[in-house]
Amino acid sequence: MVYLSIFFSALISATLLPASSELLLSGMIAQQVGSVFILWLCATMGNVLGSCVNYYLGTRVEVLSHYRWFPVSEHSLAKARRHYQRFGPWSLLFAWLPIVGDPLTLAAGIFNVRLSVFLLLVTLGKGLRYALVIALAMGLF
Repeated sequence: MVYLSIFFSALISATLLPASSELLLSGMIAQQVGSVFILWLCATMGNVLGSCVNYYLGTRVEVLSHYRWFPVSEHSLAKARRHYQRFGPWSLLFAWLPIVGDPLTLAAGIFNVRLSVFLLLVTLGKGLRYALVIALAMGLF
């Protein structure tokens, strides 16, 4: 149950919905709940899967953007387009950042970044971020 909790918290955190899996993970590490490696793996996998949801929504933006419930404005799309024209897929290494990370993964879908490149860069960035969260929670820094 512990691992499912961090998995789903991380998944939700990676979508356009507000959440913070880092706090939950830090608390689990501080209380020594479960295996550190499995907690890291579940958090990383959940967060990457959440980013894949954004990627998929990006591939469907032309169809979905006309609905009132769609959470991305035309202004945000234009900003993402400028960013991607300047930095390209390498910006996905920063998909873990608050506020800008989720739109980056959405933009990757909009601009048809190859899924293999997307998965590699997003997993690397998010895995390193959770490793740092764990190191901080364990007092290694």
